[in-house]
Amino acid sequence: MGPTGTPNNDSPDIARQPPLEIEARLTDGRAVCLRTIRPSDEARIRDGIAEMSDRSRYLRFFSAFREPPESIVKQLSAVDGHDHIGWGAILLDGEDNPPIAAAHAIRDAEQSASGELAIAVLDNFQGLGIARMLIAAVLCDCRAEGICELEMQVLPENRAAAGLVQALGGERKVAIDSVDHYLLDVQATLARLANGKAPPGVATVLSALC
Repeated sequence: MGPTGTPNNDSPDIARQPPLEIEARLTDGRAVCLRTIRPSDEARIRDGIAEMSDRSRYLRFFSAFREPPESIVKQLSAVDGHDHIGWGAILLDGEDNPPIAAAHAIRDAEQSASGELAIAVLDNFQGLGIARMLIAAVLCDCRAEGICELEMQVLPENRAAAGLVQALGGERKVAIDSVDHYLLDVQATLARLANGKAPPGVATVLSALC
């Protein structure tokens, strides 16, 4: 399983619960809605990837594609809430409510307690707390579904992602094919997010889910 978020099972179950929604605010005061990703969100996922800069798209997917392959769009929308956990964020300040970020955790194998974490944030919304909010939401669900440890793959030049995962307690394990691999303990990371130093929106997410 790689940075595209490819699940190991070929036919993930349809998400079993209605979408959960949490309203919060970015550090600049703008309102956002975090909600669980659904298979019907393919268009939003496609639009969000298209809005990323070429560099951000490369840092997230390790690929230089301009238009996301249909296989990736389907993989990222195939959220079942157990083996594939996904949360997205849309901007509420505006008419179109565009997607601005998403985070996914995918279990390594059936009944495994480990998985892979990936996150993408549109360039204009980086550094405003949404990454931590989405990670908090994903990790709350991971804990509930028995995923205890997550690996995050980061390109060495992606200093922002490396800084984020290190701030959350991620342990750098090894570099494979010029990609750094970090391990996050779900419970320990949630404790770090709850320590009061995170953006206020993180507390909103944690109080709603954890």
